[in-house]
Amino acid sequence: MKSHSLLVGYLLWIFGFIGAHRFYYGRPVSGTIYFFTLGFFFIGWLVDLLLIPGMQAKADEVFVQGGLNYDLAWILLTFLGLFGVHRFYQKKWLTGLVYLLTGGVFLLGIIYDYWTLNDQLSELNREGVGW
Repeated sequence: MKSHSLLVGYLLWIFGFIGAHRFYYGRPVSGTIYFFTLGFFFIGWLVDLLLIPGMQAKADEVFVQGGLNYDLAWILLTFLGLFGVHRFYQKKWLTGLVYLLTGGVFLLGIIYDYWTLNDQLSELNREGVGW
């Protein structure tokens, strides 16, 4: 079973000029570079159309599949992270409430989660936490 899907990767690629698909596939450094350079001035963003299948295969090797779904968690973070919905999904009720009341801890928490969400999910899946 795959931890990361091509479909979600390509959907996040639409926001790839800010690095969304690179963060999703567990590449936070290049995701951050893409964020600050608009996907290497849109050229790297276009090249990534060809690289996404390889990024997906590598992510499937690295991250532990389990009860928590990476695709759902990333969609929740990307579109509802400001409200902490991805934190509630991970059963992190206290930090979910904090995100809800502080706008994702003034957006800094969302940046942190973009860097670490795959590792957070992998650890929780390894522990057997899930729905």
